[in-house]
Amino acid sequence: MSNAIKRLMFGGLVALVVAFPLNSMAGDTLRRVIDFKVLKVGMSANQPPLTMVNREGGVMGFDVDLAKALAAAMKVKLEVKAMPFGELMSALEADKIDMVMSGMSITPERTELISFVGPYMMSGKSILTKSSVLGKISSTEEINRKNLKVLALSNSTSASFVKTEAPEATLIEINSYDEGVAMLIEGKADAMVADMPMCVLSVMRYPEAGLTTLDRPLTVEPIGIAISKDDPQFFNLVDNYLRAYEKTGVLTKLRQKWFEDNSWVAALP
Repeated sequence: MSNAIKRLMFGGLVALVVAFPLNSMAGDTLRRVIDFKVLKVGMSANQPPLTMVNREGGVMGFDVDLAKALAAAMKVKLEVKAMPFGELMSALEADKIDMVMSGMSITPERTELISFVGPYMMSGKSILTKSSVLGKISSTEEINRKNLKVLALSNSTSASFVKTEAPEATLIEINSYDEGVAMLIEGKADAMVADMPMCVLSVMRYPEAGLTTLDRPLTVEPIGIAISKDDPQFFNLVDNYLRAYEKTGVLTKLRQKWFEDNSWVAALP
């Protein structure tokens, strides 16, 4: 290849880059993050230890720290948008947020509507209860009874789990885990189906309430970051960061901080 042709190709490449800068090739989400230099992350802010409000009114948790790491890597500001869990999917589809990080399980039904990066952790369904009998169950058949009132977060996989596995029980959908725990303590329900970490934390937070949970979860569920399915460039960016955090030990340190060390519980209201 002659030098003249090489110069022509190089000049054409430079012209192409100038004419079509990186953000012009980005999808809607990535372009929005680049242009406004803000990463808007939707969270329920009431799913400890993943996302919760502390005594000062700030949001903290595993998901919050991971979101901060992603925003720092993108060199943009993090904006946490707190809303009920049941509204997160619709907010993402309406472009009110750029991603959802709120202990959201990866399911086929959700993947029809959005894309998931991850999983970045594994969880599973357990039950929180004051009943010594329910606290020792080993299968869902034991909660599939007409006389049981079972709580679950609205529009969550926990609610779907109760509908499918315990259709005889009375399902009461709640807006927050705090609401559910209060109902259990006050005797307004028999059990709450929720992710295992939340159940364990509730037992720790209210030692005098007589709450108990299972030794082993009833299911195993992958947890991922939900983003728009129409922006493969943004998916690739977030996926690359998440893979790097796994390989460099960042995720391991976050798991240790939020799941093995309970000192942060003192910061809760």
